[in-house]
Amino acid sequence: MDYQHLIEINNPDQSLLMPLTRAQLWQGLLLRVEKPDLFLPQLENFSATRHDDANLSRALNFGSVVIHDQVRLTPQQQIEIAIVAPDEHAGSLLVIRIEEPENGRLFLRFSYTTTLEDEEAIEYVKSAYRQADIDAVKIMRKLLTQ
Repeated sequence: MDYQHLIEINNPDQSLLMPLTRAQLWQGLLLRVEKPDLFLPQLENFSATRHDDANLSRALNFGSVVIHDQVRLTPQQQIEIAIVAPDEHAGSLLVIRIEEPENGRLFLRFSYTTTLEDEEAIEYVKSAYRQADIDAVKIMRKLLTQ
């Protein structure tokens, strides 16, 4: 399954949302990587090992399932999260890219690639991914404005 969607971060027509800078948005994305417990309420605990400024490995413990992933950071541009496929589920790749088609107009593009093939499951997973990303952006906004 390949799936992409965009979330608009700054919309000049929506004055209710405080605009974020690219640097603030990047900080929010780093929080999602470095403090996943703020974004995943069902996460029991996690560990992270930083290999260098651009790469880290994580183990995310959800109780009966532990997810291992590799994260690659391209500062101010994108984050790639590759999940190592255990027996319980398919592996996947998530790329979150900051896009700025015009000055100050920011979007996040979420691109998912998985080995999932079941059509019924794919529609459910797409919906879950999109909702999780919308929720993550809300959490980032809240944390960045505190």
